[in-house]
Amino acid sequence: MAQGSTDETEFSAEERAAMKERAKELRSAKKGKKSGLEDLLEKIAEMPEADRVLAERIHELVTEAAPHLETKTWYGFPAYALEGKVICFFQPAAKFKSPYATFGFNEAKNLDNGEVWITAFGLSKLTPAAEKQIVELVKKAAGI
Repeated sequence: MAQGSTDETEFSAEERAAMKERAKELRSAKKGKKSGLEDLLEKIAEMPEADRVLAERIHELVTEAAPHLETKTWYGFPAYALEGKVICFFQPAAKFKSPYATFGFNEAKNLDNGEVWITAFGLSKLTPAAEKQIVELVKKAAGI
């Protein structure tokens, strides 16, 4: 069951909103309305300050570490893709009323470490050590 759901058959209001965002992204992409970067920066600008500060720094780190990644939104989250597949994303804490933001990975075959490995990290602040770890993971996930 996803965070915020009341039971196994219901989606929370936040989950429904995320699904609507994804449908909107798909329609917008078909119509060619905005670039992925425009969408991503717009979503970051809409975030509450604490999330926005983290998202802006994550954006800087990811685009510096792997400039070849495509910028886009994914379920309303800032995301970065390789060959059309989202490989990493930032989920603001406010989106699901979580105490912390999340930086996660999809298509993490370059990050796997045996049978069990971490695919998402909770973020409360970005220290130099945390930034270094994020850059290393992004590079690895992006095949650098």
